[in-house]
Amino acid sequence: MVGLVIRTTGSWYKVLPTSEYESASNPCCGQSLVNCRLRGNYRLRGNKQTNPVAVGDQVEYLLQDDGTGVISEVRDRRNYIVRKATKLSKQTHVIAANLDRLCIVATLGFPRTSTGFIDRLLVTAEAYHIPACIIFNKCDLYEETLWEIHNQLKAIYQSASYPVMAVSALKGDGIEEVRQAIAGQTVLFSGHSGVGKSALLNAIAPGLDLRVGEVSEWSMKGRHTTTFAEMFPLMLPGTASARPTFLIDTPGIKEFGMVDFSLGELSHFFPEMRRVLHDCHFANCTHRHEPHCAVKQAVDDGLISTERYNNYLAIYDQIENGNETR
Repeated sequence: MVGLVIRTTGSWYKVLPTSEYESASNPCCGQSLVNCRLRGNYRLRGNKQTNPVAVGDQVEYLLQDDGTGVISEVRDRRNYIVRKATKLSKQTHVIAANLDRLCIVATLGFPRTSTGFIDRLLVTAEAYHIPACIIFNKCDLYEETLWEIHNQLKAIYQSASYPVMAVSALKGDGIEEVRQAIAGQTVLFSGHSGVGKSALLNAIAPGLDLRVGEVSEWSMKGRHTTTFAEMFPLMLPGTASARPTFLIDTPGIKEFGMVDFSLGELSHFFPEMRRVLHDCHFANCTHRHEPHCAVKQAVDDGLISTERYNNYLAIYDQIENGNETR
């Protein structure tokens, strides 16, 4: 049997049979989920991931007499988003696999999302060839100053070829734009706790009814409401796509630790830097202190934002010093 992993809960995985979601007009209706475990010796194959099976994986499994399944193989992944495991520094954690798009959900103060965090996710998406966009939620709370900051960030990221959207999950502003942009795709929504990922998904797909938390007034930080990564296959209302859309909700990320990046390739994952790299005088230019550096010149000319360049330098230093988490 072949199926799609749509939920991970520790040692158990909920798998949707491929035939179920490929033939159903609405894959949320009548689906026959199979509770699966991972074959015992699978973890002994030199795998350094804390979760060898992730949401979005295509798996092969054997049905047991009691109706459960045993996963015997994880099929090759097209791509995935991975980070350092929070408590096991030498291991990694796959957030989700086989993605068509990464939606980074951010806010400008409730709690505020740093551009450093956004850029770490964007660099990882670039490395695994995953198109990404940035969704600034809670725009109903903006006053004039925050709109100015939003417009500045929008200009920075659009100049780097990333779509930027402003939405209010609470009031519904901008939701239709997001819905049309992701219809028919497998989409991961990721960001800090408290930015409103679950509320945004509820607005995009009425009827999901995901649990929504509140932001602490004392710390201005969010509380986890999503405990496990979970995928929701559904037909989005009001879109022209004939394919199901697969929305992935994940627990909020406090820190995003990057893994397996070399210093020489880092600049290639900043699209605005990638455009001018061939003009650097030195082939191995680090874009920090070398003369005749096209990247530094582009920063001076205003073609590359100082904010993004400083984030590049920060990530470079942390990789160089063996500390890739922030």
